Parts: sequence; C-alpha cells; structure tokens
Amino acid sequence: MAFTGKYEIESEKNYDEFMKRLGLPSDRIEKGRNLKIISEVQQDGQNFTWSQNYSGGPSITNNFTIGKECDMETVMGKKFKATVQMEGGKVVVNFPHYKYTAEIMDGKLVEVSTVEGVSYERVSKRLA
Repeated sequence: MAFTGKYEIESEKNYDEFMKRLGLPSDRIEKGRNLKIISEVQQDGQNFTWSQNYSGGPSITNNFTIGKECDMETVMGKKFKATVQMEGGKVVVNFPHYKYTAEIMDGKLVEVSTVEGVSYERVSKRLA
C-alpha cells in the first residue's frame, strides 16, 4: 500500500515556532530539535499501524482504521480519541492541540502539523 514502509527524517521546517505555539518550554524544544525519528507504517487497506521511534526518547504506536473512532496517543503521552480520515490521499487527524496530515510525495513521507496558523513540516526518506 502507499504508506507502508520505514522512514527516517531528513528535513523539517518551522520546528521551533510550532513547538512554542504548543507551549513547550525552551529546554524541551532544544532537546527534541536533533532527535533522530524513525517512522514505521503498516497499511492494510483502511487499517494502519503507525509507529514513531525517537532516538533516546519515547516510542509510540497508534493503530487506527480510516473513518472509525480510535484511541490514540501523542509523543507527550497524552491519550485521546480521534477519527482518522483520508482526504485526497492524505491521512488527516485532529490531535488535541493541532491538526496533522501525512501523505506520500515522490516516495517520501511528508507530515504537516498546524497550530494557530503555524505549520511544522517534516519530510522523511524511505528506508525500506
């Protein structure tokens, strides 16, 4: 399927401003700035297992089915309920404080999180 694969972050935009808007203290922002992030996605039709592993930090895994409410967790450990949608080939979910989209563009995983008009973009290259 389109999203299935293992990805490593290669670039990001607006990290600091986005994290400030989320209310993170400067020491947390600094600590997270250079984390190596590996994302692993398994897609089986409308069913997803989406894992993110942070070097020296937490790992989170969310399982969801497009269009069905599910339990999810943020990297900060906050649990919430959400209904993940697919819009024009993009995975879309409203996290507690921001909107998140993910899509595959030119074989890369492009994730965009938006809060208060600030968008943080993370592009990851496919490893496998």
